[in-house]
Amino acid sequence: MSRLDTILPRLSRAALATDPRPMRGRVREIRGILIHASLPTARIGELCHLRDPVGGRVIPAEVIGFEDERAILGAIGDLEGLSTRCEVIPTGRPLEVPVGDGLLGRIVDPMGHPLDGAPVDGAPRPVHRDPPAALARQIIHHPLPLGIRAIDGLMTVARGQRIGIFGAPGTGKSSLLSAIVRGTAADVVVIGLIGERGREVRELVERHLPPETRTRTVTVVATSDRPAIERVKAAYTATTIAEHFRDQGRDVLLLMDSITRFARAQREIGLAAGEPPTRRGFPPSFFSALPRLLERAGPGERGSITGLYTVLTEGDAASDPVAEETKSILDGHIVLSPDLAQRGHFPAIDILQSRSRLMNAVAPDRQQALAGDIRDAMATHEEMKLLLRIGEYTAGSDAKVDRAIALAPAIDGFLRQSGAAGDTLAQMEAIFA
Repeated sequence: MSRLDTILPRLSRAALATDPRPMRGRVREIRGILIHASLPTARIGELCHLRDPVGGRVIPAEVIGFEDERAILGAIGDLEGLSTRCEVIPTGRPLEVPVGDGLLGRIVDPMGHPLDGAPVDGAPRPVHRDPPAALARQIIHHPLPLGIRAIDGLMTVARGQRIGIFGAPGTGKSSLLSAIVRGTAADVVVIGLIGERGREVRELVERHLPPETRTRTVTVVATSDRPAIERVKAAYTATTIAEHFRDQGRDVLLLMDSITRFARAQREIGLAAGEPPTRRGFPPSFFSALPRLLERAGPGERGSITGLYTVLTEGDAASDPVAEETKSILDGHIVLSPDLAQRGHFPAIDILQSRSRLMNAVAPDRQQALAGDIRDAMATHEEMKLLLRIGEYTAGSDAKVDRAIALAPAIDGFLRQSGAAGDTLAQMEAIFA
């Protein structure tokens, strides 16, 4: 062994012993929702603690950028009560949350702290992780029943697929998600409620989730009154928990409501940090953060995460950058119709505007043929709707139109659902019987 080989380990140990990482910083400025601090040893993504000796508060915060040799931090909590004597204590670690079977049946915040009682047992896991390598993912072969006839029959979702639910407020997104949680065949369900109304959290858990369903469900909550960075972290925490169960070989259903509120929180942080606004005021960081978040779902080397992400649409969805970017990344889209919702047709799914890109890979040939016939009949009926309404169509003029008119009541009854799905394929056969 050379003299250099002997010296290098001792130099490394000496460097670690004199590592300036424990050096504390000081808050220099609070600008809006962000904190500027003198913190020479900070790193992007590092978790710090803001400790105020005056009020005695300790608030977690994450380093999100730098400006003029100052660190910019986003506090995961309210800034109320901080003073000019506030210290910044770096931890040298990223934000981590506890994961494990102890989470099943629990409700937690983005830090992994329980909102429903006793502490949660689990091993710490960083909330920011890389997606599985492209060539390490399993190829998708199997469907995942969700318990909704319109989805299971006409736009079958695969295990490991990521699909968006697009709809305006009041079209029944929350009711549809509740029905999916009750009817899905997934092993574990992880629900991320981002920017949701506070009153709806308890309603969802206690009124819409039966006890047997609740035992395999984990709910991550950041209500609309929480700081923007907390709402953003809720999406990452929910995904991290889903990844833990996927890595155990389980089939996980990840429901995130909603990507739009995640995007708005990301916009709030980016603009406060000085990023230039682009389309609809969204900063460049949003367009890089969205694919990194969504790509973490899907199949892994073992197990799968089937992701359902809701997107709020108002006005022209084609000009909405959130809807456009989300649709381009995901493997399908379910569009909810305000017209159907106003007529009391639930779930208010616009079949002709919705599509699963993986249905042909997992659905049997007979089901694909029946789904194609139903879509064709619905499209024909839609084309003739105006003529039928004004009485300008004469029965017998076109056999295809006559058939579509005859099938319309049975198709409408199949698409309306108020209970369990039953044998979806047999019910599709019954439409043509």
